[in-house]
Amino acid sequence: MPTKLTITTITTSLGFLLVQLDVSIVNVVLVSIGSGIRIGVTGLQWVVDSYALTFASLLLSAGALGDRIGARRVFVVGLLLFVVASLGCALAPSAAALIAARVLQGAGASTLVPCSLALLNRACRDDATERARAFSLWTAAGSIGHALGPVLGGALVTAFGRRSVFFVNLPLGAAGIWLAHCFVDEAPIHAGGTDLIGQGLAILSLFCLTGTVIEAGVLGWSSPVAWTGLLLAALGFCGFIVVEHRGAQPMLPLGFFRHPTFGAATSVGFLLNLTLYGALFVLGLYFQQIGHWSAARSGIALLAFAIAIFVANVVAGRIAAIATPRTIMTGGLLVAAFGIWLLRNIVPATPYVAMLPGLILLPLGIGLAVPVMTSSLLATVPRARAGVASGVLNSVRQAGGAIGVALFGAFLGDGVPGITDAFMLGAFLLVVAAAVATCFIAEGRVAMLRGVARNAADHG
Repeated sequence: MPTKLTITTITTSLGFLLVQLDVSIVNVVLVSIGSGIRIGVTGLQWVVDSYALTFASLLLSAGALGDRIGARRVFVVGLLLFVVASLGCALAPSAAALIAARVLQGAGASTLVPCSLALLNRACRDDATERARAFSLWTAAGSIGHALGPVLGGALVTAFGRRSVFFVNLPLGAAGIWLAHCFVDEAPIHAGGTDLIGQGLAILSLFCLTGTVIEAGVLGWSSPVAWTGLLLAALGFCGFIVVEHRGAQPMLPLGFFRHPTFGAATSVGFLLNLTLYGALFVLGLYFQQIGHWSAARSGIALLAFAIAIFVANVVAGRIAAIATPRTIMTGGLLVAAFGIWLLRNIVPATPYVAMLPGLILLPLGIGLAVPVMTSSLLATVPRARAGVASGVLNSVRQAGGAIGVALFGAFLGDGVPGITDAFMLGAFLLVVAAAVATCFIAEGRVAMLRGVARNAADHG
């Protein structure tokens, strides 16, 4: 009979798999969604970013809410919201309805990551070996979900249409709800406040900034909408910093950033996800709109991308035993920069074999950098605050991903030349990230943190 830990691992891993699946599955069905409900590139950017932005902006608060009223309770409610929102996405008759449902999906997803980790930690108790094994399986489930997304999405949309990519969440989510409700023990509840003002300002600044980048691609940067959006984003961000600095229980502990490595790791995470998510968005549309590939073929083409990240995550743990974090991160980011630079000149006639080096090197370099980046960040904070620190990093990375979709998508209005500009920008940003890592990441060995590095592999 399965133990409590086994069931908890399966349940929480299923939740994380769904979160990562919906990060990647949409990229290969964007063209089908666009033709089905008649929306252009700007609308498709909102379809992707409404999920990512809500996920990013609510991630820290969702973890605090789980601590306050119970991680299992919040996990079940979040998973239920995710399932209902997925049904809404599948049945959405218009772009507005789909985007609204994706916002609800992102809200549900934001509870699954921090609460699943809290439940796993509770089930493992004080057994370090069991914890390492459980967290490895949880991370692997996320990698499987991310890798499975493009292939599964392409196959489903080809066989059953665009709505099927959201229907697939229903049975998986229902299974997770049943398992969590019936078999998973509640985590300890800790008293604490909720930073509602900080949360509101974070949402305001993120949505205004990303929305401005998306809409400026159509209206132009000199339009009143663009200037108003940038002003609101700046005011929201400044207000957020003030509130977090003065608050008794801030959502974002600004003291973390006093350590140069912490600030550098979050900056690198932001630039890394900005480039990764932006590139995936562009490639998904390129394969189908410019290359005229089927959704299934596009999904298979992107499978190399996901496999390269997974392989690099595993290899990074071994390299960490013999090299410093600075060396691994800088090397990985430069490899990724070279990979996206190789993709800069793709045109409709470019054969897939010619694209393959770039499609492998970009994720390979990112996959090498992410685990070491995460372990370096966690090494700068007390163990008791590792969960909060990890939440900060993941929130910043998700925000970077949303902005990347908006920024890279804005280049698509210029067609193939726009893709060249987008990928050149991506190469530049990754070189900047490598420079930040070289200057500010601690030089000490991380062999002792190799287990952490493996378990902190890419969360999307």
